[in-house]
Amino acid sequence: MTDMSDVPSVAAGIELGERANYRLLQDIPLRLSVEVGSTSMRLADLMDLGAGSVVELDRQANELLDILVNGTLVAKGEVVTVNGKFGIRVVDVVAADARLSGIERRS
Repeated sequence: MTDMSDVPSVAAGIELGERANYRLLQDIPLRLSVEVGSTSMRLADLMDLGAGSVVELDRQANELLDILVNGTLVAKGEVVTVNGKFGIRVVDVVAADARLSGIERRS
């Protein structure tokens, strides 16, 4: 497994006075997901899918993937393997104001 101790975390940017508030929130469960791509299709096409069917997605194979937390885009990353399982290496973190505006749009 990769040693991540020298990688700065998002929490590292929190000022000392805000750390008490951060500690109150740090145990809230969140759902992190990675989106490979998407497409639109008609119901008839969906019903025709079977084993071996291939669905073309809207993203190029070399593009970074979207990392979402509770449905809000927070970062972009690339697929890695960790102990035989898929993982995601964060390449770019979305600016905090953009993340917050994504939350506001969903509210």
